[in-house]
Order: sequence, then C-alpha cells, then structure tokens
Amino acid sequence: MRVIAGSARSLPLKTPVGMDTRPTTDRIKETLFNMLQPYTPGSVFLDIFSGSGGIGIEALSRGATKAYFIENATPAVACIQQNLQFTGFTDRAVVLKQDAASALFGIHETEADIVFMDPPYRQGLETKVLQVLRDCTYITDRTILIVEADMGTDFSYVGELGYSVEKEKKYKTNKHVFLRKTFHGQMEEEA
Repeated sequence: MRVIAGSARSLPLKTPVGMDTRPTTDRIKETLFNMLQPYTPGSVFLDIFSGSGGIGIEALSRGATKAYFIENATPAVACIQQNLQFTGFTDRAVVLKQDAASALFGIHETEADIVFMDPPYRQGLETKVLQVLRDCTYITDRTILIVEADMGTDFSYVGELGYSVEKEKKYKTNKHVFLRKTFHGQMEEEA
C-alpha cells in the first residue's frame, strides 16, 4: 500500500498485522480520490475506522489542511502514527483512539468538508455513525460523506436519518456510497 498522489506520492505505508483491518486497495483509493479531487485541497477530512490511516494520509498528501483519524484498535493507532511520522503529516493530523461515536463529539471544527468511513462490514456500524453525525454541527449541507461498504449493504434507510444518496460507485465486492445531509426544515421554512 502506498500514497497515490500529492506531496507524499509513492511513499509506502505500513498496515496493521492481522485481518482486523481491510486496507482500501490502491486502485480503489485512486478512483475515490479522482472523484474527490475538486474538494480535497484545503479541506478538513475525517477518516473514521481509519485502519492504517491510508485514506486520511492520501487526503493530506493531496492538500487537505487537516485530517482526523478515528480508530479504536491499539495496533492500528500505532500504525497510523508511524505512517503520519513517515509521511511528515503529524502536524496536520489528529489521531483519536476512541470508538467512532464517542470520538465524533470531540471534534470542534466549524465544518468538516469530507467524511470517509470504512467500518467493519455487515455490523451496522455505519448506521450508528450516521445517526451521530446527523447531530454534529460541523456536518453541513456541503459536507460530502462517503461510506465504504459491502456490495449487499442496503442504504435505503438514510433518508429517514436526514441524508440523501448522491451517488454509488461499485467495485467487484464493495462500493462507495456518497451521501449529503438534507435540511428539510430549511426547505419547509423557505417554501
């Protein structure tokens, strides 16, 4: 696994030992960041269920101003810290060793531009995180939320949580689902 583009281009990244994490492949990461290219420079980026930190580090390499790495597993956190040191991004990174829902309340930004989460598949963790994010003031109608999920994961419920599916990018066994928060209350007031 390596950094695909930007200031840390081609630098190799460590991955945690074992099968507890599934690092996003370089090809899928490249496809994802090609779609995010207009939004990444100058952004505040959240990498939830960070694993090795490869997604957040890619965002920093491509010009994100700040990245938050949320990960609960001790070996993965150590791996993220090593990768940040190796790539020289420690000063623009915040590593939160907590469960995702708790960590989100500790972020005090005006706005998060991009939120990426890659939770363990088929455990419903993305639903819990989306419920918490719905109430975070830094998630605005401009924030892009991306969930990496198993191909069979159903996202038909997100409208009830106050999100709309902007698009889905399908790969062989998994997909990226792009969401935005919807503000029905504002639309009703304007009508």
